Amino acid sequence: MSTRSRLARLCVLVPLVGLGLAGCGASGSQDAGSSASGSASASASKDGQCTYTPTQNGEVARKVDLPPSTPVATGDVAVTIQTNFGTLKATLDAKNAPCAVNSFLSLAKQGYYDKTPCHRITSDSRGFHVLQCGDPTGTGTGTPGYAFAEELTGQEDYKIGSLALANTGQADTSGGQFFIDYDTTQLPKDYTQFGQLDAASIKLVQAEAKKATKGEADGYDGKPVVSVELVKVTQG
Repeated sequence: MSTRSRLARLCVLVPLVGLGLAGCGASGSQDAGSSASGSASASASKDGQCTYTPTQNGEVARKVDLPPSTPVATGDVAVTIQTNFGTLKATLDAKNAPCAVNSFLSLAKQGYYDKTPCHRITSDSRGFHVLQCGDPTGTGTGTPGYAFAEELTGQEDYKIGSLALANTGQADTSGGQFFIDYDTTQLPKDYTQFGQLDAASIKLVQAEAKKATKGEADGYDGKPVVSVELVKVTQG
Protein backbone atom coordinates (compact mmCIF):
# COMPACT_ATOMS: atom_id res chain seq x y z
CA MET A 1 0.00 0.00 0.00
CA SER A 2 1.39 3.43 -0.91
CA THR A 3 2.22 6.11 1.67
CA ARG A 4 -0.56 8.29 0.33
CA SER A 5 -3.12 5.46 0.53
CA ARG A 6 -2.06 4.60 4.07
CA LEU A 7 -2.48 8.22 5.09
CA ALA A 8 -5.97 8.34 3.63
CA ARG A 9 -6.82 5.27 5.72
CA LEU A 10 -5.37 6.90 8.83
CA CYS A 11 -7.46 9.97 8.18
CA VAL A 12 -10.59 7.87 8.49
CA LEU A 13 -9.38 6.32 11.72
CA VAL A 14 -8.33 9.61 13.29
CA PRO A 15 -10.42 12.35 11.63
CA LEU A 16 -9.68 14.89 14.35
CA VAL A 17 -6.06 15.01 13.31
CA GLY A 18 -6.33 14.10 9.64
CA LEU A 19 -4.92 17.56 8.95
CA GLY A 20 -5.64 18.16 5.33
CA LEU A 21 -5.52 14.63 4.00
CA ALA A 22 -7.62 13.97 0.91
CA GLY A 23 -11.28 14.14 1.81
CA CYS A 24 -10.91 15.41 5.37
CA GLY A 25 -9.57 18.25 7.48
CA ALA A 26 -10.21 21.97 7.48
CA SER A 27 -9.43 24.07 4.43
CA GLY A 28 -6.62 25.76 6.29
CA SER A 29 -5.13 22.64 7.87
CA GLN A 30 -1.55 21.74 7.12
CA ASP A 31 -0.24 18.26 6.66
CA ALA A 32 2.92 16.25 6.20
CA GLY A 33 1.26 13.50 4.22
CA SER A 34 -0.60 14.74 1.16
CA SER A 35 0.60 15.90 -2.25
CA ALA A 36 1.17 19.63 -2.56
CA SER A 37 2.28 20.17 -6.12
CA GLY A 38 3.63 17.03 -7.75
CA SER A 39 6.42 19.27 -9.02
CA ALA A 40 10.13 19.21 -8.38
CA SER A 41 10.75 22.75 -9.60
CA ALA A 42 8.60 24.98 -7.39
CA SER A 43 10.28 28.00 -5.83
CA ALA A 44 9.17 30.65 -3.37
CA SER A 45 11.75 33.18 -4.48
CA LYS A 46 12.10 35.31 -7.59
CA ASP A 47 15.14 37.46 -8.25
CA GLY A 48 16.25 36.82 -4.70
CA GLN A 49 12.97 38.07 -3.24
CA CYS A 50 10.30 36.14 -1.34
CA THR A 51 6.54 36.55 -1.67
CA TYR A 52 4.41 35.95 1.41
CA THR A 53 0.71 36.15 0.68
CA PRO A 54 -1.82 36.98 3.42
CA THR A 55 -4.50 34.29 3.54
CA GLN A 56 -7.86 33.82 5.22
CA ASN A 57 -7.64 30.03 5.18
CA GLY A 58 -7.35 28.45 8.59
CA GLU A 59 -7.22 30.12 11.97
CA VAL A 60 -4.63 32.84 12.52
CA ALA A 61 -2.94 31.32 15.53
CA ARG A 62 -0.93 34.37 16.57
CA LYS A 63 -0.77 37.73 14.89
CA VAL A 64 2.64 38.38 13.36
CA ASP A 65 4.16 40.68 10.80
CA LEU A 66 4.99 39.29 7.37
CA PRO A 67 8.63 38.23 6.98
CA PRO A 68 10.84 40.64 5.03
CA SER A 69 10.78 40.01 1.29
CA THR A 70 14.57 39.93 1.20
CA PRO A 71 15.94 36.91 3.08
CA VAL A 72 17.89 37.87 6.21
CA ALA A 73 20.19 34.84 6.16
CA THR A 74 22.30 32.94 3.65
CA GLY A 75 24.00 29.56 3.58
CA ASP A 76 23.91 27.38 6.69
CA VAL A 77 22.04 28.90 9.63
CA ALA A 78 22.29 27.50 13.16
CA VAL A 79 19.14 27.46 15.29
CA THR A 80 18.29 26.22 18.77
CA ILE A 81 14.88 24.68 19.40
CA GLN A 82 14.12 24.48 23.10
CA THR A 83 11.49 21.86 23.93
CA ASN A 84 9.98 20.38 27.06
CA PHE A 85 12.10 17.25 26.51
CA GLY A 86 15.47 18.91 25.78
CA THR A 87 17.34 21.33 23.57
CA LEU A 88 17.57 20.57 19.86
CA LYS A 89 20.26 21.94 17.60
CA ALA A 90 19.62 22.28 13.88
CA THR A 91 21.23 23.71 10.77
CA LEU A 92 18.89 25.42 8.32
CA ASP A 93 19.54 25.48 4.58
CA ALA A 94 19.09 29.07 3.41
CA LYS A 95 20.79 28.27 0.11
CA ASN A 96 18.14 25.85 -1.18
CA ALA A 97 15.19 27.10 0.88
CA PRO A 98 15.84 30.83 1.45
CA CYS A 99 12.18 31.84 1.83
CA ALA A 100 11.33 28.95 4.13
CA VAL A 101 14.29 29.74 6.37
CA ASN A 102 13.46 33.44 6.22
CA SER A 103 9.90 32.72 7.36
CA PHE A 104 11.01 30.33 10.11
CA LEU A 105 13.49 32.85 11.52
CA SER A 106 10.93 35.66 11.35
CA LEU A 107 8.32 33.63 13.22
CA ALA A 108 10.86 32.54 15.80
CA LYS A 109 12.00 36.12 16.39
CA GLN A 110 8.40 37.24 16.89
CA GLY A 111 7.75 34.49 19.44
CA TYR A 112 5.29 32.63 17.25
CA TYR A 113 6.64 29.25 18.33
CA ASP A 114 6.92 30.05 22.04
CA LYS A 115 5.06 27.56 24.24
CA THR A 116 3.48 25.80 21.27
CA PRO A 117 2.29 22.16 21.42
CA CYS A 118 3.38 19.65 18.81
CA HIS A 119 -0.06 18.44 17.79
CA ARG A 120 0.66 15.35 15.70
CA ILE A 121 2.89 12.30 15.66
CA THR A 122 2.85 9.29 13.35
CA SER A 123 4.32 5.84 13.78
CA ASP A 124 4.25 3.29 10.99
CA SER A 125 6.72 0.42 10.61
CA ARG A 126 6.34 0.66 6.83
CA GLY A 127 7.99 4.07 6.77
CA PHE A 128 6.18 7.15 8.09
CA HIS A 129 7.53 8.77 11.25
CA VAL A 130 6.97 12.49 11.74
CA LEU A 131 6.50 14.82 14.68
CA GLN A 132 4.51 17.83 13.50
CA CYS A 133 4.77 21.16 15.31
CA GLY A 134 4.36 24.87 14.72
CA ASP A 135 0.65 25.51 15.32
CA PRO A 136 0.11 27.56 18.50
CA THR A 137 -3.57 26.50 18.55
CA GLY A 138 -2.62 22.84 18.81
CA THR A 139 -5.38 21.90 16.37
CA GLY A 140 -3.48 21.51 13.11
CA THR A 141 -5.48 24.29 11.46
CA GLY A 142 -3.59 27.30 12.84
CA THR A 143 -1.53 29.51 10.53
CA PRO A 144 0.56 32.67 10.86
CA GLY A 145 -1.88 34.42 8.50
CA TYR A 146 0.19 34.02 5.36
CA ALA A 147 1.38 31.34 2.96
CA PHE A 148 4.11 30.97 0.36
CA ALA A 149 5.33 28.65 -2.35
CA GLU A 150 7.17 25.42 -1.74
CA GLU A 151 10.91 25.40 -2.51
CA LEU A 152 11.61 22.04 -4.10
CA THR A 153 14.87 20.85 -5.60
CA GLY A 154 13.82 17.34 -6.58
CA GLN A 155 16.50 16.00 -4.22
CA GLU A 156 14.29 15.90 -1.13
CA ASP A 157 14.99 12.72 0.84
CA TYR A 158 13.27 13.42 4.19
CA LYS A 159 16.05 11.54 5.93
CA ILE A 160 16.11 11.01 9.67
CA GLY A 161 16.47 14.32 11.47
CA SER A 162 15.31 16.48 8.59
CA LEU A 163 12.99 19.47 9.05
CA ALA A 164 10.35 20.17 6.41
CA LEU A 165 7.37 22.48 6.06
CA ALA A 166 3.85 21.08 6.12
CA ASN A 167 1.24 22.24 3.63
CA THR A 168 -2.48 21.81 2.94
CA GLY A 169 -2.05 19.45 0.00
CA GLN A 170 -2.27 22.36 -2.45
CA ALA A 171 0.59 24.27 -4.01
CA ASP A 172 1.82 27.52 -2.44
CA THR A 173 0.48 26.71 1.04
CA SER A 174 3.65 26.45 3.11
CA GLY A 175 3.39 28.39 6.35
CA GLY A 176 4.33 28.06 10.01
CA GLN A 177 3.83 24.34 10.58
CA PHE A 178 6.78 22.02 10.17
CA PHE A 179 7.62 18.40 10.84
CA ILE A 180 10.64 16.48 12.06
CA ASP A 181 11.40 13.10 10.51
CA TYR A 182 12.45 11.16 13.59
CA ASP A 183 12.83 7.85 11.76
CA THR A 184 12.61 6.46 8.22
CA THR A 185 9.96 8.44 6.37
CA GLN A 186 8.77 8.06 2.78
CA LEU A 187 6.92 11.01 1.29
CA PRO A 188 6.30 12.55 -2.14
CA LYS A 189 8.84 15.27 -2.90
CA ASP A 190 6.26 17.98 -2.21
CA TYR A 191 7.46 19.43 1.08
CA THR A 192 10.16 22.05 1.49
CA GLN A 193 13.08 20.42 3.28
CA PHE A 194 14.79 23.30 5.04
CA GLY A 195 16.99 21.97 7.82
CA GLN A 196 18.63 19.11 9.66
CA LEU A 197 18.99 18.19 13.34
CA ASP A 198 22.38 17.14 14.69
CA ALA A 199 22.97 13.57 15.88
CA ALA A 200 22.40 14.27 19.58
CA SER A 201 19.13 16.05 18.83
CA ILE A 202 17.89 13.15 16.70
CA LYS A 203 18.37 10.82 19.68
CA LEU A 204 16.38 13.19 21.89
CA VAL A 205 13.48 13.30 19.44
CA GLN A 206 13.51 9.54 18.94
CA ALA A 207 13.38 8.92 22.68
CA GLU A 208 10.48 11.35 23.05
CA ALA A 209 8.67 9.77 20.09
CA LYS A 210 8.72 6.41 21.87
CA LYS A 211 7.00 8.00 24.85
CA ALA A 212 4.60 9.92 22.63
CA THR A 213 3.38 6.77 20.82
CA LYS A 214 3.67 4.25 23.66
CA GLY A 215 0.81 1.79 23.64
CA GLU A 216 -0.50 2.94 20.26
CA ALA A 217 -0.96 0.51 17.40
CA ASP A 218 1.33 0.45 14.40
CA GLY A 219 0.02 3.00 11.93
CA TYR A 220 -0.82 5.54 14.61
CA ASP A 221 -1.46 9.10 13.40
CA GLY A 222 -2.69 11.51 16.06
CA LYS A 223 -1.96 13.59 19.10
CA PRO A 224 1.11 12.58 21.16
CA VAL A 225 0.06 10.55 24.21
CA VAL A 226 2.39 12.71 26.31
CA SER A 227 2.72 16.47 26.01
CA VAL A 228 5.33 17.53 23.44
CA GLU A 229 5.94 21.25 23.33
CA LEU A 230 8.18 23.84 21.71
CA VAL A 231 9.37 26.26 24.36
CA LYS A 232 11.34 28.71 22.25
CA VAL A 233 13.19 28.87 18.93
CA THR A 234 16.21 31.13 18.53
CA GLN A 235 18.88 31.69 15.91
CA GLY A 236 22.31 30.52 16.88
